[in-house]
Amino acid sequence: MPIKPRRIELLSPAKDLNCGIEAINHGADAVYIGAPKFGARAAAGNTLEDIRALCEYAHLYNARIYVALNTILREEELSEAEQLIRQLYQAGADALIVQDMGITRLNLPPIPLHASTQTDNRTPEKVKFLEAAGFTQVVLARELSLNEIRCISEQVSVPLEVFVHGALCVSYSGQCYLSAALSGRSANRGECAQYCRLPYSMVDANGTEIVHNKHLLSLKDMNRSDQLEALLDAGASSFKIEGRLKDVTYVKNITAYYRKKLDAILTRRPEYIRASAGKSTYEFEPVAEKSFNRGFTPFFLHERTKDITAFNTPKSLGEPVGTVKELKGNSFTIAGVKQLNNGDGLVFFNSRGELEGFRVNRVEANRVFPLDMPDIKPKTLLYRNFDQVFEKQLAKPSAERKLAVKIEFLDNPFGFTLVMEDETGARVMLTEPFDKELARRDQQDNIRTQLSKLGNTPFEASEVHIGMGENWFVPSSLLADMRRKAVEKLQSDRMIRYQRELSRKVEPAKEVSFPERQLTYLGNVSNSRAEAFYKAHGVETIADAFELKPEKDVPLMFSKHCLRYSMGWCPTYQKEKSPYKEPYYLLYKDTRLRLHFDCKRCRMLVYAE
Repeated sequence: MPIKPRRIELLSPAKDLNCGIEAINHGADAVYIGAPKFGARAAAGNTLEDIRALCEYAHLYNARIYVALNTILREEELSEAEQLIRQLYQAGADALIVQDMGITRLNLPPIPLHASTQTDNRTPEKVKFLEAAGFTQVVLARELSLNEIRCISEQVSVPLEVFVHGALCVSYSGQCYLSAALSGRSANRGECAQYCRLPYSMVDANGTEIVHNKHLLSLKDMNRSDQLEALLDAGASSFKIEGRLKDVTYVKNITAYYRKKLDAILTRRPEYIRASAGKSTYEFEPVAEKSFNRGFTPFFLHERTKDITAFNTPKSLGEPVGTVKELKGNSFTIAGVKQLNNGDGLVFFNSRGELEGFRVNRVEANRVFPLDMPDIKPKTLLYRNFDQVFEKQLAKPSAERKLAVKIEFLDNPFGFTLVMEDETGARVMLTEPFDKELARRDQQDNIRTQLSKLGNTPFEASEVHIGMGENWFVPSSLLADMRRKAVEKLQSDRMIRYQRELSRKVEPAKEVSFPERQLTYLGNVSNSRAEAFYKAHGVETIADAFELKPEKDVPLMFSKHCLRYSMGWCPTYQKEKSPYKEPYYLLYKDTRLRLHFDCKRCRMLVYAE
């Protein structure tokens, strides 16, 4: 029995219209972008006009635009959200990424809904429920292993979206209340204050200091670029790059990096097909390490490992470039294989374990002359977190995306006919009346040259066929005019042909039971529509969201990252016992957090004292 091909999507972030267009140019099959309001990155909202423009551009390539509307909503916001969703649908958005189940009970246009990772999608039961409730794509929790992803995939048919690159939340998404409790800024409302990136000292129950002033809740950044094929085979269909607050150079570089990786797989795996059309060509070689990163980790993809944390700094390390060899006056030599350039930014960990940076003034062979000589020692490992030459490349137009078109030029009794058909099957025919006369010179080369001049259009000629009964004279001006008109018609035809996916019919509520009968504050229910949704699906008791009714002495963070494991004292995986008395605490200024280790579920819980 032949295998049904599966649509595979590279999904890139966009903080604004420019980032979105560059994501498309650099190979994204889909882009996710913040709505004017109610997105989980409050600082990344966009106007309806910009979203409309991005949709029009993306749809030329059959690429999709997903709008993030993934905060929980207060009662008084429901009406505004409903109106906004209608406007987003009219602007051309292909789907909404949502957290609040109250949205499902609004009067909505037929726009598909994707279940955000904020809905805490960790189990087959949860994903099966979301599929039955009408969601057309589900974003899985970042913490899942390949086996867990495969287990979910085997029990559902809904497309599964997985993160493959970018910043990591230390807590399960949608289950972190630390920022809300300590500052009133809720992560579930898009306002996370990022307490996880602060430096903490860790002490035991007696006040004995275990670790001094380290970023103990800060994780490295995800990079699963070497695991894409394994993720495909486990059932993932959408590969998501994190970064709706990242700049355009990050979007360009990381999108191109994953596009090239994915294309190499799709070329030899015909059961996986690309979700959009057009081919991107690049003016640079993408390198993931050159964009913002805190060091990389595959993050639990192959179960628990010790490489997930970034205790020394929450700032960008960039790429390793070598080690300091010899100090001499206001310069030093470096042992490494990377070419350094004037203006590069280098960083290193100083004797206090802090990240320190300096700018390269000039380079002579392997000798570096810093703008200001740092207090640095031989054998110090250096990283480059700003590559001057690379950034200059990305500041310019750095990619083009073109749809291949076959062009046919024919004569007819009244004049000439031009046919254009692109790689997706969109086809236009244009006939121009013309009084034909025989030419003195062969016309084929000029016809081919003129019709191939597709310039700044989305198209590129893959072949030009000329079928004329005689060597008719064809003026270049006529060819240019016919080419222009045909391109306009083809672009218009592509927009007409583009088919938006529609929302999926939902089964009756009584036939779809939520996996739990009771919801605590962890259900994030903050309005009557969300409450009605869960009650319709069999939930009997529902507590208010933490943001409505903060609770005392409840876990504020649920993390697969475990500090007991990081210290080597895990009773499950490690043999060494801790010399310190529990409970352990994290201290930062006036903030005091208590740690609890739930070994049965292999997770760490964080409480505020």
